[in-house]
Amino acid sequence: MLNVTFSGGPLTLGGEQLKVGDKLPAVTLAQTDLAPCSTADTSGLRVFLTVPSVDTPVCDLEVRTFNGKAAELPGVSLYAVSADLPFALARWFGDAEIENVVALSDYRDYSFGHATGTFIDELALLTRAVFIVDASDTIVYAEFVPEITNGPDYETIFKELAAMI
Repeated sequence: MLNVTFSGGPLTLGGEQLKVGDKLPAVTLAQTDLAPCSTADTSGLRVFLTVPSVDTPVCDLEVRTFNGKAAELPGVSLYAVSADLPFALARWFGDAEIENVVALSDYRDYSFGHATGTFIDELALLTRAVFIVDASDTIVYAEFVPEITNGPDYETIFKELAAMI
């Protein structure tokens, strides 16, 4: 079990944390228009960012950073998954002019959070994590950020992606 904190206070993650070599679980999330989107319907090289809430400064920076780097990541699909309501995601992504990252909501049953080990029991939010998934649905990079008020290791993530493109 990983140790994850929020402002130094310990949190409990539900589910089993995905690690390199695991398969991406097939779960259904909601798009911003409430239409279902199954992880099983995604393909190719993908990055799944799990963020507590896009309405926070660190999550805002993370999604904007990946959106800005998308041009340097040809053929890579980018997804931001949170427990935010689809309507809140639609508003924020629209206001922020995010065009290269797909917003997905785990608000219904937290199936993504439980299947990936990113669900925070105490907050009913997702912890900050990054998963790179290859074309065979295998996790090839997994990072659970130990303190969720911090961002992920951008340098390592972008190096890993550059080596896979």
